[in-house]
Amino acid sequence: MSNYLLYEIGIEEMPSRFVESTLDQLKENLTKLLGEKRVSFGKINTFATPRRLVLVVDDIALKQTDFEEEVKGPSKKISLDADGNFSKAALGFMRGKGLSEADVYFKNIGDDEYLFATIKEVGVDTKAVLMEVLPEIVKSVVFPKSMRWGGKNMRFVRPIRWLVTMLNDEVVPVDLEGIIASNITVGHRFLGKKSIEVSGLNDYLKKLRENYVILDQAERKSLILEQINEVAKSINGKVDLDEDLLDEVTYIVEYPTAFYGEFDKEYISLPKEVVKTPMKAHQRYFPVLDENENLMPNFIAVRNGNDYMIENVKKGNEKVLEARLADALFFFKEDTRNSLEHYRAKLSDVVFQEKLGTLLDKSDRIYNLAKNVEVDFELNNDALQRAAYLCKADLVTSMVFEFDELQGYMGMEYSKIDGEDPLVSKAIFEHYLPRFSGDIVPNSIEGSMLSILDKIDTISGFFALGIQPTGSADPFALRRQCLGILTILIKNNINLDVAKLVGKSLDEYKSISFDKEKVTDEIISFFNDRMANMFKDFGIRYDVIDAVLSIDEKNILDLFTRAESINKWIDRDSLTDMLVAFNRVSTLAEKAENDKVSAELLKDESEKVLYSAFIDVDKDIDIFMAQKEYTKALDRFAGLKSSIDTFFDSVMVMDENESVRNNRLALLKSIYNSMLKICDLSKIVYK
Repeated sequence: MSNYLLYEIGIEEMPSRFVESTLDQLKENLTKLLGEKRVSFGKINTFATPRRLVLVVDDIALKQTDFEEEVKGPSKKISLDADGNFSKAALGFMRGKGLSEADVYFKNIGDDEYLFATIKEVGVDTKAVLMEVLPEIVKSVVFPKSMRWGGKNMRFVRPIRWLVTMLNDEVVPVDLEGIIASNITVGHRFLGKKSIEVSGLNDYLKKLRENYVILDQAERKSLILEQINEVAKSINGKVDLDEDLLDEVTYIVEYPTAFYGEFDKEYISLPKEVVKTPMKAHQRYFPVLDENENLMPNFIAVRNGNDYMIENVKKGNEKVLEARLADALFFFKEDTRNSLEHYRAKLSDVVFQEKLGTLLDKSDRIYNLAKNVEVDFELNNDALQRAAYLCKADLVTSMVFEFDELQGYMGMEYSKIDGEDPLVSKAIFEHYLPRFSGDIVPNSIEGSMLSILDKIDTISGFFALGIQPTGSADPFALRRQCLGILTILIKNNINLDVAKLVGKSLDEYKSISFDKEKVTDEIISFFNDRMANMFKDFGIRYDVIDAVLSIDEKNILDLFTRAESINKWIDRDSLTDMLVAFNRVSTLAEKAENDKVSAELLKDESEKVLYSAFIDVDKDIDIFMAQKEYTKALDRFAGLKSSIDTFFDSVMVMDENESVRNNRLALLKSIYNSMLKICDLSKIVYK
């Protein structure tokens, strides 16, 4: 076996949602520091269970690479004083590099001589490097929430209880704030030994498995999936698989054993999500479906251990779920004694934000926006307004109070019971979408619009108060709200002037004093920043993003479509010459007082030809832009290049005659303005 490093960080059970990000940070930190310390290595493998984070580094060198570097100091003129002795500048250079006068020499560079020295450093044993590096990679991990323990200065998501560090078969006694690494690990909390001595990597893996720890998360996940499918098949059902739940369960067990449980068939009459939510979100159970995709009165759970006394475990889990479902059934019956509209008035008892009023105030604002929405696409206005009126009402129902994950869903279900239009019910559910990155977006236009109105209201209100995200701090999730709007507009191909909608939303905040124009600009800038990040994620060049966001266009779908088109259009060999010409136009256009061209003042044949060509091109660009044919518009505009080149070769733009000079600048300004109908090509990097 090649040289390896085994590094196990033993912790108290950590939340599953932090495991993968922690592994990624540990791997990234170790990769960086080993590189900086000149320790070569192969692949870094990462493993995790609820109680341990493990790095295994393959092909690690046992010694640092030797280091040699020639460093340059001040010139000879500065390095020596009038008597030929080393000056303060030279001595300072030596002191900073840890050198003596015997270590330095002069060397010619061009016409001058400079002070030089060759710094050599013999590589030390990797073991010594690891003693320094391994504590640092742990201390450098960042969590949304972390904790201190035992009087230690460091923070981690959960207390660290032991370390195993082995370079091949040798223990590296890393000291992590008094936690000294050894070759002693622990097995499964209940089934394994409390102290396991290991002699190396293979022995470590073997003894963990003997002590009911399956270290490889990919293997655990595969086992869990295989087991839950087999259990479901044994009761003539199939797993209602949720990948996120599968990942979560993978990181809350070290030795999985799946089993099924049962519950009263009475609960199947509840809306499907009402039954599934306590199972998945609260108990980490997998629901079971029959061949018709209907819920069965069963669940599948995964035990952290073997099948010893599994029947008792099954009964215990059934009892817990039974209590949850009994509560849900009670809440459902109580809630449906009244219509959904009945609950709307109770929103006045719930504060949305101290200065922005109650949830009823927010509901009223959304309703008012829905009544006055202006769109150029087909929309059922009556359904949108009714959904806007009811969309927050379920927040004060007993069911949502107990199971807040069901907000929107219960509004949809209760409105169905009340006989509301299906479009209304669907929009009520969809107005919370997308709830997180990668979530589904509304697939109805009414749900899409209601979601946008709700999110715009939130963003507008907080910006009007002067509350904006700063750095990593975004306590009111305004970035998520903004990205939600952008995602809906782009994925559902919705044309919408966001600036206009923001203006209407701000008009609803009559009780707050603020500068509407300033706040609107801040919100649009906020949207542009989010758009830039989103467009980068779609693979659009940063300079193309700048070129598109520089123009006066607030339709986000239009901006995205433009950016995609331009991103493809600029991938051509002739780009450099083309952009050089248009950048000359842009630079001189800034000097123009206006874009009013007088044909009588066009003296040279080249400017007459350019003006005539521009008139034709500008008309065509208007046609192409109306049809959103951005690539064709760019091709047509690029056709001006030869006329522009001839113009610059033939005339002096800054002519002594003021009238002629201003007329030529106005012509260039007209061409520049025509370009801005598409994008600002001067932002494109071509060197």
